Amino acid sequence: MATMSSVNPATGEVLARFDEITDAELERRLALAAATFRSWRRVPFADRAQRMGRAAEVLEARKDALGRTMTLEMGKTLRSAVAEAEKCAWVCRFYAEHAERFLADEVLPSSAARSYTRCLPIGPVLAVMPWNFPFWQVFRFAAPALMAGNVGVLKHASNVPQSALAIEAVFREAGFPEGCFQTLLVGSSRVQRIVEDPRIAAATLTGSEGAGSAVASAAGRVIKKTVLELGGSDAFAVMPSADLDAAVATAVTARTINNGQSCIAAKRFVIHEAVYDRFEQAFVKRMAALKVGDPLDAGTDVGPVVSEAELRKLAEQVDAAVKAGGRLLLGGAPAGGRGFYYPPTVIADVPPTSPSYREEIFGPVALLFRARNLDQAISIANDVPFGLGSSVWTREPAERDRFVDELEAGATFVNAMVASDPRLPFGGVKRSGYGRELAREGIREFVNLKTVVLQDAAAAAGQPGAAME
Repeated sequence: MATMSSVNPATGEVLARFDEITDAELERRLALAAATFRSWRRVPFADRAQRMGRAAEVLEARKDALGRTMTLEMGKTLRSAVAEAEKCAWVCRFYAEHAERFLADEVLPSSAARSYTRCLPIGPVLAVMPWNFPFWQVFRFAAPALMAGNVGVLKHASNVPQSALAIEAVFREAGFPEGCFQTLLVGSSRVQRIVEDPRIAAATLTGSEGAGSAVASAAGRVIKKTVLELGGSDAFAVMPSADLDAAVATAVTARTINNGQSCIAAKRFVIHEAVYDRFEQAFVKRMAALKVGDPLDAGTDVGPVVSEAELRKLAEQVDAAVKAGGRLLLGGAPAGGRGFYYPPTVIADVPPTSPSYREEIFGPVALLFRARNLDQAISIANDVPFGLGSSVWTREPAERDRFVDELEAGATFVNAMVASDPRLPFGGVKRSGYGRELAREGIREFVNLKTVVLQDAAAAAGQPGAAME
């Protein structure tokens, strides 16, 4: 039987090994999900909300222990891991409070006595999730899905099995029925089978382009909906009118958040030539001052990357960028020794002929580009296959509006760092995926938006939706 390992990126030590579940156990769990859905969909919103609020309480009560699990398993700093658990509690409370309103009947004008739409759950939803935010990525799917009356089955990244099992335990402790949320310890080779199983109604994936394409293709063959949040190579544009000190300070945080392993981390810094030299000097100085080390140490700014394989890939991308003509300003090689550490690295002027110019670089490596004017800044920002987030720094309304209208991204943050927020829709365009998570849009992705038409007044009398007119 295949196994999966939990490895501490700070040391390379194997923390635990887990057997994948058998085919018989997978069948039992899928059957349980289908059976639980039939009863869970009838549970009133108030009862769902009570359990979801309890999940928030469990997360907050256990945040230190859960944070330590995340840190040991994928290397994020302990303070950011604890904050991740707190953010998961936030999204649970957000949907506990707002789900019923987001899914309320909406009356529509027609020639009938009454017509309206009703949001109905669709069934078990498969979530294929990544390792970089091992709790947040899952809860931002699970909270709206369960509040909508669906049930969830999780295929988590194989290197974070302890986090995956801990998430299931949170929902069980919060009082959700056993089949409402299940972790499936399975490898990627079994995902297609699960997607194609008739008991799975839809799938959502956060991860790589390759994984997204595979899941979407499998779902497409059996006509099932998917929501994909894939990679990003976000631009961070700075214009002459910007508050340069604030832009530099935010840029460093935006590049090194989660040890640089975030889809919405700023990765390409497009700086107007009028302020480029000042930005470069200040940015390199701040990046050099970051403390790299043990993620359990409260003073650490940047921990390890997640694995030896990711460390090798990062080194290859940096080497390719420099070999193609990029100017190495800081860092540029693995730290060596124990653990999977790569120091903060800055490279300027990577030419478009280098693969690293357009690839997503997952680690604390920043690429700097000089732009002659606004048009070129927008052109450089858009010259990648991704379109997840973007951050622009300007005090000029006309520049702001050009960026908002012309940047090819799912979000543009003006004078701020890109971040996910339960109150705001989240997702991308181009190869960064499709669909939206969070906010009202996120909970409505996996529902049957049923149109209801009541032709005569007698049938319409006393029907739901009257108060919505």
